[in-house]
Amino acid sequence: MSALTTHLPATTRLSRPRRRNVVAHVFLGVLVLYFLAPIWWLFVASTKDAQGLFAGSSGAMWFDKNFNLIANIQELFAYNGGEYVRWLGNSLLYAVSGGLGATAISVLAGYGFAKYKFRGRNLTFALLLGAVMVPMTALVIPTFILMSNLKLTDTVWAVILPSLLSPFGVYLMRVYTAEAVPDELLDAARVDGAGELRTFFQVSLPLLRPALVTVLLLSVVGTWNNYFLPLAMLSTERLYPLTVGIGLWEQLASSNNGGGHSLWSLIVVGSFISIIPLVVAFLTLHKYWQGGLSLGSLK
Repeated sequence: MSALTTHLPATTRLSRPRRRNVVAHVFLGVLVLYFLAPIWWLFVASTKDAQGLFAGSSGAMWFDKNFNLIANIQELFAYNGGEYVRWLGNSLLYAVSGGLGATAISVLAGYGFAKYKFRGRNLTFALLLGAVMVPMTALVIPTFILMSNLKLTDTVWAVILPSLLSPFGVYLMRVYTAEAVPDELLDAARVDGAGELRTFFQVSLPLLRPALVTVLLLSVVGTWNNYFLPLAMLSTERLYPLTVGIGLWEQLASSNNGGGHSLWSLIVVGSFISIIPLVVAFLTLHKYWQGGLSLGSLK
């Protein structure tokens, strides 16, 4: 501490960190409001009927005198033979299958890159890093041609199989494994007579839980929100996920004979319902995330 600082009153020295803390808390509060404002608008708009959505007197950010959330949800699930429920089930199928598959492949590949030496490892990992730089949208057309040659277009496999590949997930698992799993721990397990599979599942995998949950969340959210891939691969409406289905409703509502205001209200409440599974996934997996961090520190 400098001589100038030591001659300052104690209240002055303590006030500077407090001011910085106040500024940081105000900044974080502004960020929270910025990110929550669209969700709040979506929830408020979901409670309004078609007339209140476009000509309500309460404004866009507050409730109307008529609270129609339950009625809107009932109409949403019953519209056009319950096609929203079918799209919701498709999204769950694609997200769960693609997320779990991508996570399993990423964990195994990342662990292999980090803990095993084999010929061509550096070259293969360099190609993997190059794949991370390629936008996923740029791969949709080549993927469509590949799936078309395999006669898999307009099937669920055309969406699930490409979702199993996550170059960023492999990279993340490789970097995390190299730091979180000491080689000495693996050598000790092998000396005790544990095979490679037992070493992986009982020694390494518990230490990889934070990165595993991270890759799982990223894969599930990415597959759930994917729009361009299923739009290119699927032509049958009953196979659409929510992203493509709600986009179809938006096109119908924008046309002259597409349902008008009433369909827009279904689009709004359908968009609100579509984010609930993602929120549930984050809240459910968050405790495993924290538990994995604690377990890694104890190990």
